[in-house]
Amino acid sequence: MKDVTCKLLVIGAGPGGYVAAIRAGQLGIDTIIVEGQYNGGTCLNVGCIPSKAIIHAADEFEKASHFAGTSAIGISVTKPEIDLKKTIAWKDKIVSRLTSGVGGLLKKNKVRSISGWAKFVDGKTVDVENGDGTHRIRAENIIIATGSVPVELPFMPFGENVISSTEALALSKPPKTMAIVGAGYIGLELGIAYAKMGTKVTVVEALDKILPLYDKEMTRPVAKKLKALGVEIMLGVKAKGAKAKGLEIETSDGNAKTIDAEKILVTVGRAPKTEGSGRENLVLDMDGRFIKIDEQCKTSMRGIYAIGDVTGEPMLAHRAMAQGEMVAEIIAGEKRHWDKRAIAAVCFTDPEIVSVGLSPDEAKEEGFDIISQNFPFTANGRAMTMESEDGFIRVVARKDNHLVLGVQAVGAGVAELSAAFALAIEMGATLEDITGTIHAHPTQSEAFHEASLRTLGHALHI
Repeated sequence: MKDVTCKLLVIGAGPGGYVAAIRAGQLGIDTIIVEGQYNGGTCLNVGCIPSKAIIHAADEFEKASHFAGTSAIGISVTKPEIDLKKTIAWKDKIVSRLTSGVGGLLKKNKVRSISGWAKFVDGKTVDVENGDGTHRIRAENIIIATGSVPVELPFMPFGENVISSTEALALSKPPKTMAIVGAGYIGLELGIAYAKMGTKVTVVEALDKILPLYDKEMTRPVAKKLKALGVEIMLGVKAKGAKAKGLEIETSDGNAKTIDAEKILVTVGRAPKTEGSGRENLVLDMDGRFIKIDEQCKTSMRGIYAIGDVTGEPMLAHRAMAQGEMVAEIIAGEKRHWDKRAIAAVCFTDPEIVSVGLSPDEAKEEGFDIISQNFPFTANGRAMTMESEDGFIRVVARKDNHLVLGVQAVGAGVAELSAAFALAIEMGATLEDITGTIHAHPTQSEAFHEASLRTLGHALHI
């Protein structure tokens, strides 16, 4: 057994873990990071990055297919084809570049990396087994950043034609038919991508709406696109199990039915990865399945912190990164605390959805007297020139002092506006701050300006 000591041990090299380790290294903290699979975690390897690569390829294929028909802008091409094997190989190269980059940054900042699965011995000691034997690491501080895994349905385990998002990002060809269990953001992002590549997609959702985290006003443009792509949405329907010819379901009226599906993609959520790491040797307070933390990401045990998906919603890579950076600075002696009001939630459907802060309903539930208006992209010149007029930007503000409480948007490319929305809330902007900022013309960001003007009662272009 090899004995190793450090001031900080980071367990998990996903977005939260590797950012925590890099920042700690920059601050001169003696740091070790342990990862049992690959640098970058789910996000870089089988989540955020590869899914956006596949979504981009699907968008480009749809665009080419559009130009193979009639086009208002005068472009015509022959009927396109897609070689998904080449697409996957291109995606894998991007993943490789990013994960190797993480390794280089860790080394650059003098972070020691140990491969293997960590198991707690006690609150200050962790064993890691790998090909070199067992490493016993004793640390003054520990950050748990082990992430999450796809939820598996007990009556329909992953295997053969039942796949998770991981396998959906590595198929060699688009299946002719696909059933998706769950109409959340993961299911619809991938469902739209495969529909654009020619797959007949059917989405099964137990609730009575798609994208349940967003209000119907925001999801309406997405529903319109799903219909245009031929995606069948079945609401109030329960998945019952995989059959030889597809997915067996129970409809809202209690009838059984089988949906044709070469592949069944299960996207019913993600679960925190907290088991199998010796957690039974610790005394951690839990919040359901998640590790309970305070505003500094401290757990109930002194010197142990937790960040990212293991600490609950929202399960977002940028949340984990912000938490990791903060914890490293706290360990270095800086005064920091966690405030999640300005975390942007982005759904990369078509069109994209962004939400930062409070929606109108959420603001009212919290007791605010609000004013709120939206500005449609049908009145935005840049959206017109991109043939992308579906959607809008909506602003939510207090009625008394016009403090911006939330910003929501749905439309092509609105993910790139998320930083502007988050910055407005982070900086405590009022409607007058936004309307007093000159927004470049012609850009989609003008809709943010106009939505704020409209909320004040004097929009210029509608």
